Amino acid sequence: MKNGHGTTIGGGRISFPTPETMSEAQRTVYEQIVSGPRRTLVGPLRAALHNPVLADRWQRLGQVLRFETSLPTRLSELAILVTARRWNSGLEWTIHASDAARAGLSAGIIESIRLGGTPAFGTDADGRDVYAFAGQLVQKGDVDPDTYARIVSRWGEVGAVELTAVIGYYSMVAMTLNVHRIPLPEGMTSSLPVEPGKLADIPGTTDA
Repeated sequence: MKNGHGTTIGGGRISFPTPETMSEAQRTVYEQIVSGPRRTLVGPLRAALHNPVLADRWQRLGQVLRFETSLPTRLSELAILVTARRWNSGLEWTIHASDAARAGLSAGIIESIRLGGTPAFGTDADGRDVYAFAGQLVQKGDVDPDTYARIVSRWGEVGAVELTAVIGYYSMVAMTLNVHRIPLPEGMTSSLPVEPGKLADIPGTTDA
């Protein structure tokens, strides 16, 4: 369906600006996005582009949190997967499961999170602590003192700030994707099991 603002496709609730329908301000932000590390306009930025100022700030913050933190990419992607699983965001999960695998996160851990199981981190203390931090934060809105202290001991206060920001940012992303029914890119499907109307539980770790 097409309207004066763009195109509504794939069951989305709102229209998405297209290059042909964009205002000058929207096109400026669009060109910044597709010329940057993302290389394409997908996900929540398609909705945010209705307000080009919001989209511009959004994509700048997202670039920092996705590509420019001091956290190892494998662990940042782990935190994103926990967030996507909690909010049942199929698009966020699908994109970042692939990114996490490329960054070196084990297929077993990814699959365990997808199915709502308890990941076995073994000797990977870094991964276990990031998982615990992310799981506690998205479920309780806070993190236990011991978990917080372990993150600070590994990556300093800046790491704790960055990790919290990553989880908060990708919670906003997931909510935007969910509420506007933003479809997956063509040819991509979600394997995330979702129970309608219920958030996913993130179990704690059992291995030390």
